[in-house]
Amino acid sequence: MFKNRYFAIILYVILLICSFKLFHFQLSHPIVEDYGRLLPIKMKTVKSSDDEEKLRKIIEQANAHNDSISIAGMRHSQGGQTLYPNGILLDMKNYNKILELDRENKLISVQSGVTWAEIQSYINPYGLALMVSQSQNIFTVGGSLSVNVHGRDIRNTSLIESVKSFRLLNAEGIIIHVSREENPELFQLVIGGYGLFGVIVDVTLQLTDDELYQVQTKSLAYDEYSPYFTTNVLENDNVKMHMARISVAPDNFLTDMYITNYFTADDQSLINKHSTLKRESIIAVPKFFLGLSRINDWGKNMFWKTQETYNKRIDGSLISRNNVMRSDSAFMEYDSTSKTEVLQEYYVPINEFTNYIDDLREMLKKEQDFNLLNITIRYVKKNDEAVLSYAKEDMFALVLLINQGTSKDSIAETGQVVRKMIDITLAHDGSYYLPYYNYPTKEQLEEAYPRADEFFKMKEKYDPNHRFMNLFYEEYH
Repeated sequence: MFKNRYFAIILYVILLICSFKLFHFQLSHPIVEDYGRLLPIKMKTVKSSDDEEKLRKIIEQANAHNDSISIAGMRHSQGGQTLYPNGILLDMKNYNKILELDRENKLISVQSGVTWAEIQSYINPYGLALMVSQSQNIFTVGGSLSVNVHGRDIRNTSLIESVKSFRLLNAEGIIIHVSREENPELFQLVIGGYGLFGVIVDVTLQLTDDELYQVQTKSLAYDEYSPYFTTNVLENDNVKMHMARISVAPDNFLTDMYITNYFTADDQSLINKHSTLKRESIIAVPKFFLGLSRINDWGKNMFWKTQETYNKRIDGSLISRNNVMRSDSAFMEYDSTSKTEVLQEYYVPINEFTNYIDDLREMLKKEQDFNLLNITIRYVKKNDEAVLSYAKEDMFALVLLINQGTSKDSIAETGQVVRKMIDITLAHDGSYYLPYYNYPTKEQLEEAYPRADEFFKMKEKYDPNHRFMNLFYEEYH
């Protein structure tokens, strides 16, 4: 009896010690996921700091221990750009101070962990606005630079256009200044470089004036869009921003569109009545209809009708520039144990749009299990300043929202469809955006990005010990 009790106590102590060790290992080797939850990666540790010197020491310690570093903001990139197995995740969200505002020259300097929303709140009282950012403002500036985002502004499209300079913490733990004049090679590599060349410490951005816009909406057929855009939008100096949607509802699949233009309002003195920064207030209604569209064709038809109705309702309304650049996002949040939602973004030349949509429609109608929820269209003008530039000429950017399963079979099925869509895009002299899952092949990457080989060679030049690593680089290099 005593021996059994003694044995039970020993066994309990052993199990307790093992559980503590397992708990400590899990704490010190956290599993980190991106926003889409398809790439759970066990990292060595997560580190962050709000102090420049501490950031530098993190790099020095990583060099001493030969640790890889992945850099993260909001982690919405979905292709492993912020993850690397057994590496250090450098979380930059706490490094988020606004450093200086030069009102006269409309320049702002910020630490890279600051969000666009925080910048907007700071500059709005001064009548200033962002020149370029995503239409949603929840992301960090450093993350946006790393993917070279674009937004709704049709005069200033790629983010690189508004960047004056930045400071970079490189693989040697040295902070260097980077601009078009100082270290210009790195300027073209780091912006759109997915964190592979170092830590963007702080950035100086060009701002512009906040303006009052009048909203104009219109419905049209897909084959009318290119000539309409060229004549009525691009050639009209009063149109400052633009977006469009094309229907994915079965009743008018990839045929019906609506557009939203933002004209300079005639009476700019009214801006004070519209300059208060809006907040998301009505989430339940769009969330409900988006939820229906995930389920069946009837839901997709209903969602499109509600989108059209809303678009007609806002025709003629007034809105400030800052408010255009803070689109709603909370209604898109999605929580499911077996499914997730991923993005794709394809760029196609303006004059190829109609034929491109015809080919895309023909292919997608055969993919009955492919759950496409939305396609938003923006304009991106030619800009080849970044080595990994997506805008080889003036192009439409089509952002696709896809609902898919999280099983291996579902991932494989989505990957097959994505590769087909990319083949069609490339056949129309287009390209695709890189911050998403690694569904594309290496051959597709090289065709879409002719300077990809140069990019990878420069990575070896500036970081030969691979201090900064992510799954995107490992997959395609």
